Amino acid sequence: MIAEIGKTLVAIGAGILLLGGLLWLSDGTLKNFPIGRLPGDILIQNERFTFYFPFTTGILLSLGLSALLWLGRFITNR
Repeated sequence: MIAEIGKTLVAIGAGILLLGGLLWLSDGTLKNFPIGRLPGDILIQNERFTFYFPFTTGILLSLGLSALLWLGRFITNR
């Protein structure tokens, strides 16, 4: 049980380290990446009111996170 938790924590830590390294090495080139401004995201602006709901962005992030977690579970259960 403890070994499984250890493997999971190491996998999560490695993923965070990889993501951090990619962001660090990108040197600001990802600031124009359209995440959060995708077609399908809902934006309603008025002179006194702004409503933003990132619908498409949420779906894509959910699919990506689900795939990542599935891959981590697949690797640790082998």
